[in-house]
Amino acid sequence: MKLFVGAVSRGVTEKELWNAFEVFGPVESVTIATDRATGQSKGFAFVEMTNEAEAEAAMNALNGKMLGDKTLHVAKARPREGGGRGRGR
Repeated sequence: MKLFVGAVSRGVTEKELWNAFEVFGPVESVTIATDRATGQSKGFAFVEMTNEAEAEAAMNALNGKMLGDKTLHVAKARPREGGGRGRGR
């Protein structure tokens, strides 16, 4: 199951997110979205977990918890609409 993690502090690393979610079950991947031009975090990430029940448990436990200097917002990731960047390219 793929989870959206919002309000990720710029100083938080993928390893720190991995460790926070791994407590609840196996993690497949963690990707922090970054700005192409600056390489800076955009403040959100995606975490994929192998087991849906464990992902739900992680979502319920970590939503509203502090990591770094921000309170995380964790929810099921929604599929992209339109299938593209939507920037006229």
